[in-house]
Amino acid sequence: MVDIFAQIHTLMKMGGPVVMLLVLLSVLSSAAILYKLWHFSYIGIGRHKRARQALVLWREGGREAAIALLEQGKAPVSIVLAHAMRGALHHPDKGALVREDVERVALGSLSKTRFLLRFLETVGQVSPLLGLFGTVLGMIEAFQRLQQAGATVDPSVLAGGIWVALLTTAVGLAVAIPASLFADWFTTRVEKEQDVIEELITSVQTGQITDAGMSHAP
Repeated sequence: MVDIFAQIHTLMKMGGPVVMLLVLLSVLSSAAILYKLWHFSYIGIGRHKRARQALVLWREGGREAAIALLEQGKAPVSIVLAHAMRGALHHPDKGALVREDVERVALGSLSKTRFLLRFLETVGQVSPLLGLFGTVLGMIEAFQRLQQAGATVDPSVLAGGIWVALLTTAVGLAVAIPASLFADWFTTRVEKEQDVIEELITSVQTGQITDAGMSHAP
């Protein structure tokens, strides 16, 4: 562990302020990723068993039991579906109004799952640019040293300066790649959750009337 911190310190010293900023972004994005992994697991993003069980109860006539089952869940799909069922149970004559209100609840629930995703996307976009900026600054410094050396140019000095300059680009990419990948993955999971919510809400409000006429004959 001490060696890791020593290497990070050396890296920051060699890369200068740009690398320091990238290291800070790396720490923040890593914390955001860990938080989102915990948050999605805690509320049950991607786990729809409870919601589908409640839908079966609803279709079989156990409406109060279905709502009670959903109220035990923390997932957006459970929260939104419970609102849809309560609306259909207590206001069967106000279908359009219930639909609009359920959409309001769905929007609020899903917006909470998108927390920090914009930050991860920004880190993924900005980090390579910061790395390139650091490389340009390093190249400028390297060629300034080359000019000051005049006729007595030491190739190792120029090579060392260029190596340090390119270091910032590598660090920028190392920070950007995981941030972008996790941002896309989290976004995909939220979009799938939204699709399931829309599917189940529609099933409650339509009663899956087309399924009733399906033939089970081969």
